[in-house]
Amino acid sequence: MLRYCFMPILMMLSLSLIAQCDLKIKLWPDRPPGQTALPQKAVETDNHSGNVTRLSDITNPLLEVFLPDEELSNGVAIIVCPGGGYNILAIDLEGYEVAEWLSSLGYTAFVLQYRVPKNRAGALQDIQRAIRLVRMKTGKHGVKKVGVMGFSAGGHLSASAATRSEEHFYEPIDDADKESALPDFAALIYPAYLDDGPNHTLSEDIPMGKHCPPFFIFGTADDGFGNDALVFAQALRNNKSSVELHLLNSGGHGYGLRKGNPAAEKWPLLMQEWLLQIMD
Repeated sequence: MLRYCFMPILMMLSLSLIAQCDLKIKLWPDRPPGQTALPQKAVETDNHSGNVTRLSDITNPLLEVFLPDEELSNGVAIIVCPGGGYNILAIDLEGYEVAEWLSSLGYTAFVLQYRVPKNRAGALQDIQRAIRLVRMKTGKHGVKKVGVMGFSAGGHLSASAATRSEEHFYEPIDDADKESALPDFAALIYPAYLDDGPNHTLSEDIPMGKHCPPFFIFGTADDGFGNDALVFAQALRNNKSSVELHLLNSGGHGYGLRKGNPAAEKWPLLMQEWLLQIMD
């Protein structure tokens, strides 16, 4: 399996070159929308508790590409959104490690570094732009579906992208913005901030429209955000949208897919089975 290397590329680099090495793709050709400061390299925080690498002060949002071996490639791309409360990104726990797992199964994985801290509007612009860029860059090279998945706050961001794709959060800047921002599917792992409505109902910033893709949702009963998975799944059911919900008794929050936590070992198997079903 190819690993990521830290090599800057131009936004219009072809996928044939990307296939030689995992790379970083800048989302915006200049400063991101609404940002006055010059983009800078993300800052790795001093907090490594739980053996987690955390990034903050992201002003230069980008995608990091994890490619499958050529003989395994299945024509499906997945954009991975790490969590971190919209303050940091747990970039290895909920980003790189997940992308490596996906690429080992044949998926082309993209880890999204979206803008933090406290920039939900910017993060939503970033994920819309990311979906369009991935569609443009991979569509001519055999990738037929583009999905999103997210953890915790990244789950909220993925749900936002999947339910608000018809809204325009930035002015078009190039041909990539002619592409659809609607993901073909969405997976939410211990999502957060989805029950911020009155009396823990669906958050008002998550509308239910006609064009919702299939959803996979995983959570645990002992997670402080466990109700978010239930509330969002019920909203999708009421909307007659496709949803598969799994709620385990225990596991907590913020476990990624690291071994030793039963929930962390369970959701990848369930999601893998679900992905195979919806691809039929």
